Amino acid sequence: MRVPSHGGTNMEKPHMERVTIRLPRQQVEILQLMVDTGDFPSISEAVRAAIRDLIDERGEKAMERLKSLSKMA
Repeated sequence: MRVPSHGGTNMEKPHMERVTIRLPRQQVEILQLMVDTGDFPSISEAVRAAIRDLIDERGEKAMERLKSLSKMA
């Protein structure tokens, strides 16, 4: 199962920022297994998919908190 990339059309690619993280070895090994079995083309894409899921799940709530804080200032 390949996860489709998000953002932009086929003609334009979104600007990517580099973020460095540290993960426990076991998590990296599981990510590599997902790559090796064809779930993702790379560990980076697996991490991007996980972050998209997190933002889909919690992003709206975070934006609401930000708006509330902005109103208080």
